[in-house]
Parts: sequence; structure tokens; C-alpha cells
Amino acid sequence: MPRPLPTDMRQLLRRVSRSFYLTIRILPQKIQPQIGVAYLLARAADTIADTHLVPIKRRLEALCDLRENILDAERGGARPAPVFSDLGAAIDAPTGRGTAGERDLLLSAGKILGLLRAFPPEDRPLIANLLTTITAGQELDLERFGDASGERIAALRTDVEMDDYTYRVAGCVGEFWTKLCRTHLFPAVHLDDRLLLENGVRFGKGLQLVNILRDVPGDLRQGRCYLPLEILAGHGLTPEALLSAGSMESFRPLYRVYLQRAEEHLAAGWDYTNSLPRSQVRVRLACAWPILIGMKTLAQLHTKNVLDERDRVKISRPEIRRLILRSVFCYPIPSKWNCLVRTCGIRPNRGRGQSLRV
Repeated sequence: MPRPLPTDMRQLLRRVSRSFYLTIRILPQKIQPQIGVAYLLARAADTIADTHLVPIKRRLEALCDLRENILDAERGGARPAPVFSDLGAAIDAPTGRGTAGERDLLLSAGKILGLLRAFPPEDRPLIANLLTTITAGQELDLERFGDASGERIAALRTDVEMDDYTYRVAGCVGEFWTKLCRTHLFPAVHLDDRLLLENGVRFGKGLQLVNILRDVPGDLRQGRCYLPLEILAGHGLTPEALLSAGSMESFRPLYRVYLQRAEEHLAAGWDYTNSLPRSQVRVRLACAWPILIGMKTLAQLHTKNVLDERDRVKISRPEIRRLILRSVFCYPIPSKWNCLVRTCGIRPNRGRGQSLRV
């Protein structure tokens, strides 16, 4: 069994992971350190990509350096730790973006990579494959949107690109999570591994799609449009039109299609959760919480003008606490457990496909 995360790394994880920290804390010790380290390194890559005061070329170099160090750690090498002090200083700058936690995360990259090196040989490739996919996605994001702004919006071109984006930043996490759990928690249990992996990917894509659909106006004001140009054009819309809250009625029919896609992905995530051995209480709860939060978010998005940035949807901390407590109390009773998703207005998948016509 891997050693628990050091106290300073657990504290850093809490500072930068927000609600995901709740999920990590409940996981079995057999997989908690690996997921914690993978999250910290993925969050470091995200912070590098989002440090806007640093030139794009330097951010791309830093992402490449981080990835090469991760691959070296996978092999058990001793490559010198990457130095991200310039990015940390940019976060500290008066006009910089980010938090002190993100700055400390970048400055702790060497120590986190050391934790990766200490994992057993069967874990390091899983983590490295995940982070290689994520960092490649961050690089692609910088190349697409690096020079964009609210006055010069860049957009994904096709629905295929959007699906690829949600895979690179979140769907691949479902694969990693599944393989890690399979290796350490229930290796001998007979399961449909193909379906498990497929639903794990959809689970991750669904969570990312919820973020995209909730954050449309904020992303647009940063010059990023994750809704594909070809689909918007088919509905007589442009990314610039979505900057106006008054465009919501024209946008709503298309928006509902994407809400439905997110719902179906999360329903696949619920099927994924229920396909895990019932004895894996901690893992099933850790899966259920983000699904239920995502479902509640989608329920609110159905009734809101998402283009009005002043009315941003966010599930409150008291609501999250109630949801967590209710899930724990309902777990021993299958009928009540399944009612958790029904009260969100979403039913488990029953052979539905994963593509929608938009």
C-alpha cells in the first residue's frame, strides 16, 4: 500500500482542489495518494496554462517541461526538478490572476514529482498516461485560445473537436480512475470492463460539459467559445451574439440539446457508479457526489438565462453538505439510493447512445 500523502501536500491539495478535496478524502487509502498526486500535477498544468501574464511561448515550454519530468518520474529517473518561479512570480503580481495556493503548487512541483517516483511500477504508468493526455490538451488549448480576448473570440470548429476537448480534460480521468480502482480494489471481480471504461469516460465528459454550459459568458469574455462554430452557425448564431443576455431565447433550443447531452453522460456516470461492487462504499460515494452536484446544476441551468453573467449558477456549500449527508443515509437502501438521481430529474441510462443530433 502506498504511503499517505505528507501533511503539507494534503494541505496544499485542500487549498487548490476546492470541492474535489471532499471526494479525495473519502477514497480508500489504497488509491487516495495516487489520485491526490495526479490531481496536484493536473492542477499544476492547468495553472501554467492560465498564467496570463506569462508569454504563451513560455507557458508551452513549461507544460512540455512538466510532461517530460512526469515521464522521467514514470521511468524512475532523476531528472532535475522543473523551475516555475517565473510563473509563480506572475501569479503574485498585482495584476496577476490565480491564488497563493496555485503559486505554492507550482513551487512544489519538484516535491510532487518525487512522490510520483515513489509509487509502485504498476501505478506510475497510469498516472503518466493520464497527465500526458491532460498536458497535451492544455497545449492544444493554448494554441487555440492563447491570443483570444473578449474582443477577438476564438471557438472550437466542430462537435468532434468539442468531444475531443472534453475527453482530454476530463474523460481521460474516468479511464485512469477505473484502471486504478480495478488494479487495487477489486481486481478479481467479474465486470464488463469495456462498458465500465466507456461509462467512466462519459462520466468525466459529462462533468466537463456541465462546466462548459455553466460558464458560457465567463469563457466568452476571455475570448473562448467551447460551443462549436458549425453548430452555432446551423442555428443562426455566432460566439459574439452570445455575449448579449438578450440572445438567450435564440440560443435556448441549442442549449437544451447540450444540456440533454450532459444529462445523458451523467446518467452513464450513475450507471458506472452502480456497476461497481456494492462493497466499495467509499468509491461509490466519491463517484456519486460530483454526479449529483452536476445534476442539480443542470436542473438550474434549464431555467436560467445562462448568458446573463450576473446570474451564475452555483450549488451552495450548505446544499452540497445536505446532498452528501443524504447520500450516506440512503446508501444502505437501494430504492432510496436510486431516488437520489430521480429527484434531480435524471434517470439512469437504459441503452441510450452517446451521440446526439445537434
